[in-house]
Amino acid sequence: MAERGSGEAVRLDASPAGVDQTAVRRANLARVLDEVRRGEVVSRADIATSSKLTKATVSSLATELIDRGLIRETGLRRDGAVGRPGRSLELDGGGITALGLEINSQYLAARGTDLAGRVIVERRLGFDAMRADPETTLDRLAAIAREAVTELAGTGSSFLAGIAVAVPGLVDAETGRVRYAPNLEWRSIPIAGALRERLGGDVPIVVDNEANLSALAELHSMPQPAADLVYLTGEVGVGAGLITGGRLLRGSGGFTGEIGHVPVDLDGQVCGCGRRGCLETKIGLPAVLRAAAPDLADQDVDPQEQAHALRQRAEDGGPEAMAGFDEIGRWLGIGVSVLVNLLNPEVVVLGGYLGTVAPYLVPAAMRELRDRSVAGDAAVCRITASTHGFSAAVRGASSIVIEEIFRDPLRIPAAEKAVD
Repeated sequence: MAERGSGEAVRLDASPAGVDQTAVRRANLARVLDEVRRGEVVSRADIATSSKLTKATVSSLATELIDRGLIRETGLRRDGAVGRPGRSLELDGGGITALGLEINSQYLAARGTDLAGRVIVERRLGFDAMRADPETTLDRLAAIAREAVTELAGTGSSFLAGIAVAVPGLVDAETGRVRYAPNLEWRSIPIAGALRERLGGDVPIVVDNEANLSALAELHSMPQPAADLVYLTGEVGVGAGLITGGRLLRGSGGFTGEIGHVPVDLDGQVCGCGRRGCLETKIGLPAVLRAAAPDLADQDVDPQEQAHALRQRAEDGGPEAMAGFDEIGRWLGIGVSVLVNLLNPEVVVLGGYLGTVAPYLVPAAMRELRDRSVAGDAAVCRITASTHGFSAAVRGASSIVIEEIFRDPLRIPAAEKAVD
């Protein structure tokens, strides 16, 4: 996925022989669309000035983007003191939508947005995927997706650009297959293909790791995006989405970020992955419930409700809860120190329950981090709570579909012209 506004525009009116004209057009359409997105309401003259494209080229590109339903003309606007006023341009996209889905160990979620990121559909269903088989889980997810698609169509959406699915496990993003999801006990499950069979049609379906998508959601929502960021999920499982140089770090096989399965206590509990003493066994949601609120540990309730109950225990200041949070914070600091010593991020963002109770974990985590940072205070980064809480992964899922449109406007078909 390309960064917004990255790269220089390629001029259609000055292309050397042999250049792929489709690639040139795609690049320039993306540039003009991004100028409209960042300016909110701009004129063709504004875009020509900032992009270094000719006014004629911008006018042609804007017309094509209008035909594709991506931008629209608004009221008249005068640029300068002379000449006819021109029409301003703004994002349209009310008829173009994206659908994000999430498979969590304890719930399923859906989020449909338009091109401008406005939320049209939002659903969340408690569902124990740890006890259900993959077929049942995918049946339920497909049912939620169908309901969401129907609701999107009912609001005037004429084109669903794509569906993205967030999954807690190792994902082969190229094929849409989950290689291994320890807490779900899934191995080699073809999520994209299975959903396509259930939903029918030819809408593109992509699958990615929940921590990766959460990291992207956080990155896209920052007023000043951090070039180097780590997003830590905090639910039954613990994973990390890694942003480096402003881009998602995937590794050679796409399996980065499994910080939850780094062993930190060789004499510790057996993890869902089968190994002993993984970080997940120390700071996953079950661990903090045992440490800070053992009476809540066996209750079969939504993890978001458990997180709020934990927050209340912390606010009440009970000694058992405070000692538990201090212990969890210490293990969190150990895990963060591994990431800091390897990646030197600018910020570590805590998601899930970790974000909900962050004020009661961060002090102990920072003490441990300072002790364990090899480069000393120079490498110590901020640790902060997510702005999206438990919705980060499904937000990230819908956003990658939208970002792909901005990278490649040719994905959206032009409206058919009426024939007299």
